[in-house]
Amino acid sequence: MLFKFFIILSLLSLSFSTDALIFSDDFDTLNAKVWKHEITLGGGGNWEFELYTNNRSNSYVKNGILYIKPTLLADAIGDAKVRSGYTMDIWGTGDPASLCTGNGFYGCSRASGAPNYLNPVQSARLRTAESFSFKYGRVEVRAKLPKGDWLWPAIWMLPRYGSYGGWPASGEIDIMESRGNVNYPKENGGGVGSMGSTLHWGPDFFQNKFPMTHQQYDLPSGTFNDDFHVFGLYWDETKIYTYIDNDSTRVLEVNITQSFWDKGQFPTSSNNPWFNTSNAAPFDQEFYLVLNVAVGGTADYWTEGVAGKPWSNTATNSVNQFYDANGAWYPTWNGEDAALQIDYIKVWQDPTTGSYTKADEIEDLKKQIAALNQPRGFFN
Repeated sequence: MLFKFFIILSLLSLSFSTDALIFSDDFDTLNAKVWKHEITLGGGGNWEFELYTNNRSNSYVKNGILYIKPTLLADAIGDAKVRSGYTMDIWGTGDPASLCTGNGFYGCSRASGAPNYLNPVQSARLRTAESFSFKYGRVEVRAKLPKGDWLWPAIWMLPRYGSYGGWPASGEIDIMESRGNVNYPKENGGGVGSMGSTLHWGPDFFQNKFPMTHQQYDLPSGTFNDDFHVFGLYWDETKIYTYIDNDSTRVLEVNITQSFWDKGQFPTSSNNPWFNTSNAAPFDQEFYLVLNVAVGGTADYWTEGVAGKPWSNTATNSVNQFYDANGAWYPTWNGEDAALQIDYIKVWQDPTTGSYTKADEIEDLKKQIAALNQPRGFFN
């Protein structure tokens, strides 16, 4: 039996050794060429209560760790302006790094006052859409999750090109989502001691079949804020699965034995966006990495009436209800404990089955081509 175990272990090691490391960031610095900050008031499409900005109060590197830490907007502009009489215009000043990245949901300009406050929380969302994307491979992210009421950290992936149309037709891969609340019930998704992995897919917004490809994992003891854990993803044309700490502790497992169209059993009146493609579609295209900490929101991620939730998802002024209750939730945000902390991110790929796009390699290739095209003397 022991001999058989060592054979299996050797085969696993051999399969890892055939993969090439195609992306690695140990966060000795926050590399702006790799990680672009999203700048928007849009609330992530869920009417969340944060705005995203490029500010070292909210995203910074210290001692080889990337911190994504939410803060109160009132710390920057004052409480009175959050509540009324102030227009926050983040269209940008013209230089590319300052431009608003998403105007959906009034993302580039909002005014405080009747009926709603401004987004009362400032946070960060970083992506590799312009620098790195890949199709198929293994991702491992060593991270410590934030603790604090109504915090919503995520490590996830989006399609670079949207080959099959708007969300969720081109897919979404959520490696890890969690809630910062300590005592959020497990039957409602759990708090900081729990996490979930999800695939989003469907021909349109109203036919998102994510409940079929969602799974929750609860730590046997303690929380994900107590220590760092590895959040992993394996993805190829026949299967997608996520895991905690090692490949054997699986969270979500999706075996691709039929098309997602057939899997979803969509009505014949709907159009199939994946017609005449592989069974893996929409998960057969290059995806990029996203890291963020959101706060609250009116999506069903936060269940009505659970854990003392101070706002209603259906209220017209839910953001006001949330911010007016800050005396209850803000004291639970204890400094850097309220930050998503990332030690490293690594991506491996079997070069015979996958593909990837890396901006720095493209630039190097352009330079090599330019050098070859330079006029040369007779003896050069």
